Amino acid sequence: MNHPFLILGNIINKYTTIDFSDANSELSNVQLNNPYQCQEYIETILNKTGCQIAYGGYLEKRNLYNESSLFSLSDDKRDIHLGIDFWSNVNSEVLCPLKGEVHSFKDNSIVGDYGPTIILKHGVGDSCFYTLYGHLSRKSLSGLFEGKKFEKGEVLGYLGSPEENVNYAPHLHFQVINDLQGKRGDYPGVCSSKNLEFYKKNCPDPNSILKM
Repeated sequence: MNHPFLILGNIINKYTTIDFSDANSELSNVQLNNPYQCQEYIETILNKTGCQIAYGGYLEKRNLYNESSLFSLSDDKRDIHLGIDFWSNVNSEVLCPLKGEVHSFKDNSIVGDYGPTIILKHGVGDSCFYTLYGHLSRKSLSGLFEGKKFEKGEVLGYLGSPEENVNYAPHLHFQVINDLQGKRGDYPGVCSSKNLEFYKKNCPDPNSILKM
């Protein structure tokens, strides 16, 4: 894998996969909604592999969301993850995977949401799609404006702390979206089994871009 999507200082491409699915028995004693316990588990994976970044999670069915009312506001329980997560240290740099411009941004500050979020638009007219970057630091939103352009490899933002990213271990949520359905600075990153077929089409595998 040669894509320097998320870097720590001068350390590039030190990635390993991580499994946060409900099928992972190692998580039975980990309180995932506690960001510090979650971070301890991530660090055990990184220490075992000698890597700096753990990633994964597209269409992963997770217990991580069980304790949040944000994902169970109705009988339609949402627990299937629609992006790839990159778990690492606070303030790690997030690099643009491809050229784009700012569509919208927002601090989604409800506990369990994204916290500071940036959405980029790629392409023009009807031939466009969007990428979403969630759980950033608040300083990532400083100086932003709609239409601001970013080149591939340029620093877009930084990973936020649990206090900024509304109670998660530091990580980036990266998601590809074909149609934002009128939303700005936000878009569902988790869906229910009932709506999975729609979201699989509207939020294709981010690896189609990252090539990891």
